[in-house]
Amino acid sequence: MSLRLPTIDDIREAHERLRPHLVATPLLEHPALNERAGGRVLLKCENLQRVGAFKFRGAYNKISQVDRAAFPGGVVACSSGNHAQGVAAAATLLGIKSAIVMPADAPAMKVARTKAFGGEVIAYDRVKEDREAIAARLCGERRAAMVHPFDDWQVMAGQGTVGLEIVSQAAAVGVAPDAVLVACSGGGLAGGIATAVKASLPTTEILTVEPEGFDDMARSLRSGRRERNARLSGSICDALLAETPGETTFAVGQQVLAGGLVVSDDEVRDAIRFAFADLKLVVEPGGAVALAAVLARRYPTKGRTTVAVISGGNIDGGMLSAILGAA
Repeated sequence: MSLRLPTIDDIREAHERLRPHLVATPLLEHPALNERAGGRVLLKCENLQRVGAFKFRGAYNKISQVDRAAFPGGVVACSSGNHAQGVAAAATLLGIKSAIVMPADAPAMKVARTKAFGGEVIAYDRVKEDREAIAARLCGERRAAMVHPFDDWQVMAGQGTVGLEIVSQAAAVGVAPDAVLVACSGGGLAGGIATAVKASLPTTEILTVEPEGFDDMARSLRSGRRERNARLSGSICDALLAETPGETTFAVGQQVLAGGLVVSDDEVRDAIRFAFADLKLVVEPGGAVALAAVLARRYPTKGRTTVAVISGGNIDGGMLSAILGAA
């Protein structure tokens, strides 16, 4: 059976569906960042999106199309935090129940916010337990629909709306990006954005950015097969610890992604400090990796125009304080 991949028409339809509910996140440029990069850098600030991350887009697009008669128990999802919040917020907005399987070590703020958005949180041990199995059991028991965090064409189409906005916002300031750098866990955001951007700007490169030790997408793109990470935890970037790319996301990635970049946790911390001190932005670790790649010169930005997606801003106050205090 062939995989259903998101198309540019799917993404455009998703944007129309989402438009009344989205925050119009800006594409920001700052001289301090341009000076560091030696080129022009535009930041797509999804840390300012509803629920503090891009995840609301894919969750709403998927949940809004769930057959309520077939799934009277609502929806179930697995997430370390941002997808959880997106699913909870979207489901509540649509009048649907949601249950989210979250790792016991997920940031306390993300757990609290998921509950505040109306989601039921079910904790699990990310090292010893299989979250997919737990979610599948819940779906069966509750007659609920699964909302996968990335490996779903409708979720990817929702995330791809970020790419549509990048294209239109960049055109409004008279530029066509040479590259777009995107945080990657399972690959839904990167694949969705790349599908949207390349439909209008076929020469623009879209590259993933992942934490060291969790660069499964970068390695998969190089090898031509889905690679797995050796560990399931151990990075400050809690939102980017998927074990392996999804089938759908990898199939899309092979078509539209130019490759992958890797950053260290220390480089991520530097990016969080720079965002706070120089850009006046609050960014979570997983949301800061694209900016970290720019600041650490993981991509040749000199003389080019680069878009870096700030994918989320849900960082605990204690963690932010510790990172800023370690400068």
